Amino acid sequence: MSDVLTFLMTNENVATGSAERDRAAAQATSDTISRALLANIATLPISTSSGAFVYRLNSDLGTVERATQSFGPFFIERALTVGAHQASVGLTVQHMRFTSLDGHNLRDGSLVTTANQFVDEAAPYDVDQLTLKIDASVATLYANFGLTNRLDVGVAVPTVDLRLSGTRVDTYRGSTFTQAKASATATGLADIVLRSKYTLFDEDGEGVAAAVDVRLPTGKREDLLGAGSTSVHVSGIGSLERGWMSSHVNAGVSFGGLAREVSYGGAVAIAASNHLTVTGELVGRLIDSPGGIVPVTAPTPNLIGVNTIRLVPDSSRLNIITLVPGAKWNLTSTWVLVASLAVPLTNGGLTAPFTPFVGVDYAFGR
Repeated sequence: MSDVLTFLMTNENVATGSAERDRAAAQATSDTISRALLANIATLPISTSSGAFVYRLNSDLGTVERATQSFGPFFIERALTVGAHQASVGLTVQHMRFTSLDGHNLRDGSLVTTANQFVDEAAPYDVDQLTLKIDASVATLYANFGLTNRLDVGVAVPTVDLRLSGTRVDTYRGSTFTQAKASATATGLADIVLRSKYTLFDEDGEGVAAAVDVRLPTGKREDLLGAGSTSVHVSGIGSLERGWMSSHVNAGVSFGGLAREVSYGGAVAIAASNHLTVTGELVGRLIDSPGGIVPVTAPTPNLIGVNTIRLVPDSSRLNIITLVPGAKWNLTSTWVLVASLAVPLTNGGLTAPFTPFVGVDYAFGR
C-alpha cells in the first residue's frame, strides 16, 4: 500500500529541474495520506465496551435485574459496567468510501500533484493530476466480561479489507497523457484492543468511571493495517441515567502508536420503547500528526519565468469531529441489532461523506 501511494504521487513527466525535490514531496505527501488512513483504520474508535444490557443485584428482592432502560450509546462509553459475572459479545461492520483529503477531491481527477506555470499566465501549462480511490471495510469482533460490578475487561479484534487504486494523468498545453496506473489490496488483522473499565462512583443513576485501552501492533504497518507500535488510551467517563433518557461524556488521551491523541465526546440515549433506543453522539479527536496538504510554489531551475507547484504536508494537526445518529433494537431475548451513520463535521485528513455501521450484540446469562 505504501509503495503504491508513493509511486502514484511521484512526478515523472513535468520538467521541474529537480527530481530530488519531486521525490521528497511525493514521499511526504504519501506519508501524510498514509497517516490519515491509519487514523481512520488503525486507531479507529470502536464500539462501547458496556454492551446493550447492564445488570445489577437488587438487594431487596435478591435478584439480578436491568440497571438502565436504554441500551446505551455506540462509541461513547457509559460509566456503568456490564455487571458482575455478566458477559457480552458482538460483531460490527462498517464501510468507508473515502472521497477527499483535507478538502481536496480524490475521485474526480482534480487533485494537482505537480505543475509548471509561467509567472505571467493564469493557469499551468504542464500539470499532473491524480485520481485516487480508497475503500475500506472493517469487521470487529468484540467480547466483554464483568469481573465485578465495578470492573469490566474486554477485547476487540478488527479485520480490515483495504482497496486502493489510482491514475495519474499529465496534461500539456491541452493534450492529455496517462502517466501511471496502480492498485493494491490488503486484507488482514488490524490492531487488537485490550480494554478495561472501572466504575469509581455509582449512585442514583449518576456514575463516574475510568478506562484504559491498550492497542497491540498486530496489523501490518506497511499495508496500512496497523500503527506499528503499542498505544495506550486513558479516559474518564461521566454518566447520568434518568429513566428513559441517559447522557454521557468522555475525555481521554492516547500515547504511543500513530501519534499522541486527545479524544472527547458526548452522547444522549433515549429509550423510545422497551425494545428500541435512539442515540445521538458527537465524537472528537485531535491527533498530533500532519493532517493536511497544500500546494507550494518555487522557481523552476533552468527555466526562466517558470514556477513549479508541488503538494507538501502543512503544519496543521488532524482534527476530526464526527456526528453519529443511530438506533439499537432488541430483536429477541438479549439479541440487539445496532445501526448508525457517522457523518464528518470537519474535512481534516481522509474523509468519507458518511460511514454506515451495523452489528449485533448478545448478552449471556439472561
